[in-house]
Amino acid sequence: MAEVLTQPVSGLAVLRPLCVDLDGTLVKSDTLIDSLLVLVRTHPALLLALPGRLLHGKAALKAFVTSHVSLDVAHLPYNHKLLQFLRDQRAQGRPIYLLTGADVHLARRIADYLGVFSGVLASDGAINLTGNRKLDRLHAELGHGAFDYIGNDVPDLPLLAHATETMVANPSFRLRLRLRHRHIRPTRVFAERARPFGSVFRAIRPHQWSKNLLIFLPLLLAHIFAAHRLLTALLAFACFSLAASSAYIVNDLLDIEADRRHPQKCLRPFAAGDLSAVAGLSIAALFLLAALSGARLLPVAFDAWLLLYLGSAVAYSWILKRFALVDVLVLSGLYTLRLLAGSAATQTHISHWLAGFSVFLFFSLAIVKRCAELENLRSSASPPRNDRGYLITDIDPLRSFGVASAFAAVVIFAIYISSSDIVVLYHHPQRLWLIMPLMILWLCRVWLLASRGRLEEDPMVFALTDRMSLFIGAAIAAITLLAM
Repeated sequence: MAEVLTQPVSGLAVLRPLCVDLDGTLVKSDTLIDSLLVLVRTHPALLLALPGRLLHGKAALKAFVTSHVSLDVAHLPYNHKLLQFLRDQRAQGRPIYLLTGADVHLARRIADYLGVFSGVLASDGAINLTGNRKLDRLHAELGHGAFDYIGNDVPDLPLLAHATETMVANPSFRLRLRLRHRHIRPTRVFAERARPFGSVFRAIRPHQWSKNLLIFLPLLLAHIFAAHRLLTALLAFACFSLAASSAYIVNDLLDIEADRRHPQKCLRPFAAGDLSAVAGLSIAALFLLAALSGARLLPVAFDAWLLLYLGSAVAYSWILKRFALVDVLVLSGLYTLRLLAGSAATQTHISHWLAGFSVFLFFSLAIVKRCAELENLRSSASPPRNDRGYLITDIDPLRSFGVASAFAAVVIFAIYISSSDIVVLYHHPQRLWLIMPLMILWLCRVWLLASRGRLEEDPMVFALTDRMSLFIGAAIAAITLLAM
């Protein structure tokens, strides 16, 4: 949405102090919540001390969190339209003050980085500078003269009501209603935030649900096409997809600061400030509740695999992704868990051939993703920024591990179609040998694209969006039908 301008800034307005709120206004997110998310990731043991600090007041809590977490102020999701306006006003010689409920140490770091403020008024560990306290502090510091104010939510209402010129940035629905009730019409609206529905859609990552199609695989490979079994698998797919989306949201919240430093991930809804962390946690809780409710209609064994998946996904997001090789083992395990969950939901036996094949194949695909990331960093001459324990020099050994694992999967498949087990399901098992070159072609192509830095997404998602991969998949399906 473009900036709305209904009244030009007069010469007298340039002389009036301009006061600006921080959280939700100058920065599209809440810096306290951002700091708490970083605290959860880096110092989880300190969470036990938060209730005691909160007993001393919210200002004491903010001071405690700020003393242990140093937000990267260079990559906060600033409202760039508002920031440009402040720079223009500063260039005209107008005094500008950062007036915020955030802790004073964080507020000063932000002010020093931006270089547009004449002063900072913020919470000091004893007084939480919001609402009327913020107005009283402003009067105490600058007198009772005229001032202009820019805010975004109901706590800013006392200042907006007393301001000579009222301006808002990404105003909340509650604030808009209150302003309309008081017949206060903002002269400027600095709107810079993506539409909520689009942000929610991107946060839950529905394209990643394609991985959960693995739930149907045990049923299909057993050549069972009974309607009730397929409906059961569909319900299991829905439960896993909802649970996966809640895990993706948790992952994005824990990675919020690292994502802001990433050239592409900085556009994710939470990193960009388009969706609040509170909204994200609410959506994650709702999806998780729906997933667990649906899982109650399925066998108990499925519930166990679903809970194991959730626990592993959260552990991966929280800490396991920092350890080289451990992260890819967990990722490959999450793929295999989908197969086991599908088997439990449909009560379909998984052969030892499928189990061995999936372990090696998914380990290879997990490593190829890491190799692609490192290759992209090497081509851009950038050091690894994700704290995952990998170095650029690890590309060659990782490639060796991944390619070896890929061909181990191919070998297991070759042994399977040569075994006596195959004749139970296929009348013409010899035709399955035609799948071998197609499988080798696809795996080699994925690794070749990764080595060229052209694999930009998850290999499973790539397989469902790449034309060549879809053609190979269709050819494998046709050969399988001919062999039946």
